Amino acid sequence: MDPKQNTNIEFHQCLGKLFYAIAASDNYIRDEELEKLEEVLEKEWIVLDNFSTTNKALIINTFKWLRTDNEYDSEVCYDSFLSFKKGHEEFFNSEMKSLILKTSGKIASSFSRENKSELIMLAKLSVEFKDTNASSSLQKS
Repeated sequence: MDPKQNTNIEFHQCLGKLFYAIAASDNYIRDEELEKLEEVLEKEWIVLDNFSTTNKALIINTFKWLRTDNEYDSEVCYDSFLSFKKGHEEFFNSEMKSLILKTSGKIASSFSRENKSELIMLAKLSVEFKDTNASSSLQKS
């Protein structure tokens, strides 16, 4: 398998980790959160030029695996996503960041609105995306 394909697979697995981290931040994952993820991927991600049913399956299967295994802390999964992001900024254009934030917000609000731990994680993600925008702007100057 070529390295670019491996990185693409890793990207979608890391998205699964991020979405799991958002759902698991309150230490409980509800069926509604997984259902919302599946719905958003089907309605809003599938229209992206380079998003396929295989990519969707990678995200969903990673999320389900983490949920089933039940040994992964939301912070560990979130940090894993950030680590990938920092090494592969090319995957995170403004459209992708916006879609990730939108999807994360919908997962968090899918069951009786966002709770404090989900809001904190969403805020951290939003700040992370804004910080990289600021860093990119500074580097271009």
